[in-house]
Amino acid sequence: MAKKAKKAVKKAAKKVAKKAPKKAAKKAAKKSGGKSNSAFMAPLAPSTALADVIGSTPSPRTEMIKKIWVYIKKNKLQDSVNKRMINADAKLKVLFGGKSQVSMFELAKVVSKHVK
Repeated sequence: MAKKAKKAVKKAAKKVAKKAPKKAAKKAAKKSGGKSNSAFMAPLAPSTALADVIGSTPSPRTEMIKKIWVYIKKNKLQDSVNKRMINADAKLKVLFGGKSQVSMFELAKVVSKHVK
């Protein structure tokens, strides 16, 4: 009978040990998810080349990139073969520094060059 009691105690201890890290992980997720980085949310004024594409109102970088994507999809400028590449029209060619094609991963770099 004593062996059964010991096994039951060990099983209960294992269950408690397994549940404890989950609670700690949930608390950590709640703490970090509450605040956003204010640097990303600061409205910035676009240059004239960027304003031709997204408008002249100051907005955060994240919104600027979203607006560029809206422009790209509206004008069907995403390359049909390699979806990661963006083909430039007249407005985007000025924005991309004369390049006819830019990778989607370079958009943040392009935006950072054209904000004040």
